[in-house]
Amino acid sequence: MTETDVAPVRLSPGDTAPDFTLPDADGTEVSLASYRGRRVIVYCYPAALTPGCTTQAVDFTAAAGDLAEAGLDIIGISPDAPDQLSRFREQESLSITLLSDPDKQVLRAYGAFGPKKLYGKEVVGVIRSTFVIDAEGRIEKAAYNVKATGHVAKLRRDLGLG
Repeated sequence: MTETDVAPVRLSPGDTAPDFTLPDADGTEVSLASYRGRRVIVYCYPAALTPGCTTQAVDFTAAAGDLAEAGLDIIGISPDAPDQLSRFREQESLSITLLSDPDKQVLRAYGAFGPKKLYGKEVVGVIRSTFVIDAEGRIEKAAYNVKATGHVAKLRRDLGLG
C-alpha cells in the first residue's frame, strides 16, 4: 500500500486536536498543550516562500492583532526546515508562529497530508487546511482544501470578527 492509497483522516468539530511539539523558525520547541486556555488557529500550508503560502501568511500576520484581541493565537505548520521558515519570516516580515514538520507526522494527524488535485492531476502533498482549536483542545472548526487568497477574511467572517 502506498501513500496515495490512504485517504487522510478528517477532523471534525468536537474531535480532540492531535497534540504536537515541533520546532519553530528559531529551532525552539513549541507545543500545542502550552496554548491550553486560549483558542488557537492552526493552519497547514505546503511550502514557505511560494506565492499562495506567502499570501496566506501575510494575511494571517495582518489579522494577528485583531485575532489576538479576540483570544486567538496563530500557528502555521509546513514541512519546511526551521532555517527556511526563518528566511520566510524575515523576507515577508511575518509575526505569526511558523512550525516545521519535515516528517509530516502532524500534518498527517490533522488530515492535511495526502492525495490532492494540483493543476488537474492527483498528487500526494500538503492539503491547505485550517483548524480552530478551542481553549480545551478540541476542534471548533476544520476546513480542508482552502484557497490561499481570501481565506483569512472568510475565516474572520466565520468567527464573527468582520
